[in-house]
Amino acid sequence: MVLLPCVPSSVAVARGRISTELRGAGLFAGCVADAALVLSELLSNAILHARPLPDARIRAAWMLSPASLEVLVSDGGSATQPQASRPSLSALGGWGLSIVEHLCSSWGVRADASGTTVWA
Repeated sequence: MVLLPCVPSSVAVARGRISTELRGAGLFAGCVADAALVLSELLSNAILHARPLPDARIRAAWMLSPASLEVLVSDGGSATQPQASRPSLSALGGWGLSIVEHLCSSWGVRADASGTTVWA
């Protein structure tokens, strides 16, 4: 788990951390790249669309088991629930959760009194 400031530069920090840890665990390069991309998309969405946690940060975590890798991003919540959109082919944005849907077997959202966690 890593706590990050709610700023765009935190995405690169988190990508570096997850990549280093997963390579160290022996995952192949394609899996590491996909996990870093999923984390980037979830973090970018949190930074753009949600409030930070009460400590003014966003939490990123990942859990590796023999059968799966789970990536989680927690924030202070927002007025809307995260959902995949279907932007036009020429759209520059709005692809994040569609990318997550494509790369992951499942994803979802958990909300509680402290905020929102998006997992994949």
